[in-house]
Amino acid sequence: MSSSANAPQLIDRFGRVVDYVRISITDRCDFRCLYCMAEEMTFLPRAQILSLEEIYTLAEVFTELGVKKIRITGGEPLVRKGALQLLENIGRLTALRELVLTTNGSQLETMAGTIKAAGVKRINISLDTLDAVKFKAITRTGDLQQVLKGIQAAKAAGFQNIKINAVILKNRNHDEVTDLVDFAVANSLDISFIEEMPLGEVTGHDRGEAYYSSDHIKADLEQKFVLLSSTEKTGGPSKYFQVAGTGTKVGFISPHSHNFCSTCNRVRLTVEGRLLLCLGNEHSVDLKKVLRANPGNKDILKKAIIESMNIKPEKHEFSIHEQPVLFRHMNMTGG
Repeated sequence: MSSSANAPQLIDRFGRVVDYVRISITDRCDFRCLYCMAEEMTFLPRAQILSLEEIYTLAEVFTELGVKKIRITGGEPLVRKGALQLLENIGRLTALRELVLTTNGSQLETMAGTIKAAGVKRINISLDTLDAVKFKAITRTGDLQQVLKGIQAAKAAGFQNIKINAVILKNRNHDEVTDLVDFAVANSLDISFIEEMPLGEVTGHDRGEAYYSSDHIKADLEQKFVLLSSTEKTGGPSKYFQVAGTGTKVGFISPHSHNFCSTCNRVRLTVEGRLLLCLGNEHSVDLKKVLRANPGNKDILKKAIIESMNIKPEKHEFSIHEQPVLFRHMNMTGG
């Protein structure tokens, strides 16, 4: 199927067109970031997660329903055996405009070139600090130098765009936002600062106390940089600013301070096969159940996805000071 103006569209009851799907291909990760998961995690047994073939089928169906952008996430997607072949298969879908990847960077030193060859156009790399000791404290298991080498490998591979994602926590890394932008500018990267999202119970910090708003970050940056409002859009929730005199854009993802739900064009497929209609609510459809009950029947899958638009909520209900979405950590949801 080729992309055309007549392609079907997924439209929710608020008139928003859904053309972007984030697909988690694993809940496993080689890091244990304190805002993402508990230190001692129980991961899903293989029978409960989608096979790579099932993920490909769903990706194909989504593109046939007008989805133009797919982001592969995890956990850490590159730790799943067969991930590269899956990327290559999805990258060949003719109706897909953009295949992108979110990674912690740990595998990029050896895999960046192969990922690029598979058809991934853009890559987001999580990097919350440039301090090796802090990096180990936040990730619990990660090695900063390994990630920095991965970033250089991604640059050498020639991706269209590489963006750093940094979750900012008060009294952990909020004092590094200027250094992180300096790093982005020096390496010709873009960067997005993310307010923490309350998914799953975590240990190691109080989310309310750790909250540091996008407005605070922007004010800190403006002590050193001139930020020019940009109309740049990548299909996600970031509000972008150009760093004057550079090629770097700074984005802010602000679920608490600046709700972005009115323009939401996204749904998420968890590794268990649940289609999440909203990151901050439990509205979902079990596509794994539909898929496995009707093998080979894409029409039934399409019907389930189209009907799911009727339960996509108007907005999320995140509160950094109240009970989180308890039973769904970010590694299961898809980063």
